[in-house]
Amino acid sequence: MSDTRGGPRGWSAGRRGGLSRLRFTSLRLRLVVVFGLVALTAAVSASGIAYWLNREAVLTRAQDAVLRDFRQEMQNRAGALPVHPTQDELQRTAGQMASSSQSFSVLLVAQDAHGKTVYGNSGGINGFSLEDVPKSLRTAVGRQQETSDTNKQPYHLYWQRVVDHGTPYLVAGTRVIGGGPTGYMEKSLEPEAKDLDSLAWSLGIATGLALIGAALLAQAAATTVLKPVHRLGVAARRLGEGRLDTRLRVSGTDELADLSRTFNNAAEALEKRVAEMAARDDASRRFVADMSHELRTPLTAITAVTEVLEEELDADSGSMDPMIEPAVRLVVSETRRLNILVENLMEVTRFDAGTARLVLDDVDVADQITACIDARAWLDAVELDAERGIHARLDPRRLDVILANLIGNALKHGGSPVRVSVREASDSVVIRVRDHGPGIPEDVLPHVFDRFYKASASRPRSEGSGLGLSIAMENAHIHGGEITAANSPEGGAVFTLRLPRDASELTEEPDQDGEEKNGDTKQGKEGKEG
Repeated sequence: MSDTRGGPRGWSAGRRGGLSRLRFTSLRLRLVVVFGLVALTAAVSASGIAYWLNREAVLTRAQDAVLRDFRQEMQNRAGALPVHPTQDELQRTAGQMASSSQSFSVLLVAQDAHGKTVYGNSGGINGFSLEDVPKSLRTAVGRQQETSDTNKQPYHLYWQRVVDHGTPYLVAGTRVIGGGPTGYMEKSLEPEAKDLDSLAWSLGIATGLALIGAALLAQAAATTVLKPVHRLGVAARRLGEGRLDTRLRVSGTDELADLSRTFNNAAEALEKRVAEMAARDDASRRFVADMSHELRTPLTAITAVTEVLEEELDADSGSMDPMIEPAVRLVVSETRRLNILVENLMEVTRFDAGTARLVLDDVDVADQITACIDARAWLDAVELDAERGIHARLDPRRLDVILANLIGNALKHGGSPVRVSVREASDSVVIRVRDHGPGIPEDVLPHVFDRFYKASASRPRSEGSGLGLSIAMENAHIHGGEITAANSPEGGAVFTLRLPRDASELTEEPDQDGEEKNGDTKQGKEGKEG
């Protein structure tokens, strides 16, 4: 559907298109983000649950094995000691207990026969000591419980996990039942911690891979979903540019296919409606043009007759009957007005049909305005503020038409004096026509360039054709210029004409039959006042 263009411009357009797809507001990026967030949430949740379950399983298994071995050692070895052992006996027993398969450190505390507290440490002087045992654990181990049917032992085994200098340890303690030493055990959980760290890294890597996979999946899904949407957007832009034959290829039966069918139906209906409107518009233009051409022949004869009648009216012989003189003057006036209207209609049909052409020449703007004013005997009513030497490449005849309409409109509907000023801009010429009348009502300003617009419904008839300002605007547009209307703060209306200094890019040859030029000559002289 889209055109392919090479070169730097095509590469730049493609790069801009790629960047536009990465905007945060784009649907593609939002789909990727949503997929990524869902995948990240699911992966983190699964990894967290797996880590927590594995952590508890690893620690519980290691802990149970160590506590079971420590309890067995306390029963077999510490239980074989006398009620009041010596320090050597405690030291020897602690070493024997520490040599079990679990390799934990042991501390035995008891009172000798003299009531003195003695210690037996499996690690020697710098080994496991009583200070390494949390106070809360020592308190719990030394507390005697009341025996009952549900609690038959006065002393129990207590344990606690602690961290010392970043290394986790399991600390446990219990007393020999029936009298004897109190034993404490310390077991490093560093191997289990390393295993858990490895598990955490594995789960983190799995989470990252899941996130990457989700992003790729989202990209693939976004491409699948957004490709038809992109084609629809391109087709809509082409349709907006006037390519009414644009259609989408429909495949599948999903919602996007239904949307493509709806677009095609709408485009087909729009194309048909525009074709009908264009046909009616062409027919209307042809009708106006044919009517204007058909009217020119009888108007030429009528005009000749009215000129003779007008000469009779102006003659000093007084041969005209006073009873029919008003009627003759009305016929002369209306014939002249009808002739102007026909010429203006022909000019409008040329603009509508796109056949109006420019014939450019180097123009001194001040001289052109002076010639326009002088040809219509407006020198006494118009003030000109224009320096000679301001040149522009324009169509002199069409510039004369614009000036005649603007100045004539100011003289007719505004008030004298009318002031015309010319100023130079960097690449344009600005001509302002200001009158000293009451100004233009605010509700009329947006419509002053409309065809056949009447400012007051109570005055549906005027001397002009109602097309003058519209034709002036069309002549400005064909030059690439513009006309604006406003009210001056000092009073009166101001029409501003802005034309380019060089309209050569719009130059086209006139029609070969010369009809356009010949047909407009009289319009320029009449001024096309609206």
